[in-house]
Amino acid sequence: MKEISEVRKEVSFREVSPEEEGGRLDNYLIRVLRGVPKSMVYRIIRKGEVRVNGSRTKPEYKVMAGDRIRIPPVRVSDAPVVLPSRNLDKVAVLENCIVYENDGLLVLNKPAHIAVHGGSGVDYGVIEALRALRPDLRYLELAHRLDRETSGCLIIAKKRSVLRLLHEEFREKEMQKQYLALVPGAFNRRGCTVRAPLERITLASGERIVRVNEALGKPSVTEFRVRKTYNSATLLECFPRTGRTHQIRVHLAHRGFPILGDEKYGRRENDAPFVPLGLSRMFLHAEKISFQDPVAGKTVTVTAPLPPELQGLLDRLEPAQD
Repeated sequence: MKEISEVRKEVSFREVSPEEEGGRLDNYLIRVLRGVPKSMVYRIIRKGEVRVNGSRTKPEYKVMAGDRIRIPPVRVSDAPVVLPSRNLDKVAVLENCIVYENDGLLVLNKPAHIAVHGGSGVDYGVIEALRALRPDLRYLELAHRLDRETSGCLIIAKKRSVLRLLHEEFREKEMQKQYLALVPGAFNRRGCTVRAPLERITLASGERIVRVNEALGKPSVTEFRVRKTYNSATLLECFPRTGRTHQIRVHLAHRGFPILGDEKYGRRENDAPFVPLGLSRMFLHAEKISFQDPVAGKTVTVTAPLPPELQGLLDRLEPAQD
């Protein structure tokens, strides 16, 4: 199916609604200008072609209800979101991955190998896929993120007002997330809490990584508890108390227990014995999330079962003898 597009030849104006308040200007435009490349969105902002209440502004500006936004002529799509045909089978799977939903949000058991959003060489992400599956929903935005190779609980807001409340919970550390990670060897049975500041850097190759840096890193805390021990590995419950990029992965690598299957921070020699047993991806899964549901008006805990490839690996491991 070919997507139909048109060039808007005249300047248009939009007024920010109360539901849209609080989001970044760049994200607002990406949502409004469906089909317009992100690079163009940033270009028209940078060149001052986008005006908010008559003034130039930056991409990170938080839009407010009543803001009048000037939008220059751009090529936009009037058709529903259409994804490449090769991705349609993967997209359809997402409908069966919804583990919790109401009028204000949904929680997805995100499969591994799917990014949360498109860009940087990725055709599509969870958000693009859900917009294609649910064209009737006017608003769909990520409440938080998961790495592409991480599976598990991912909250998507259906309303701007719900997104604001969820973000407030994140800021106030009221939202509790629990991950499962499999690491090689025998971890401390009593568990531990890692407090190691993390810094994001870009290598000479252009690759972006995170590393521990006591002087320049941002405060980062993760609590680890042992769920089950095996002869050759340990299954850990991981509780990130801060929300840094790659936090669990880097903290475990820092302790000498990189997550099995982690191509960025792991070790191939650690992974090798587990490949014949079914290790085919990073063993990190967002198993559980607890939050105050603004629609339900109560604390909700949502659990995402381990995907078959991870559960199958555990079933093949030999439990440790006490």
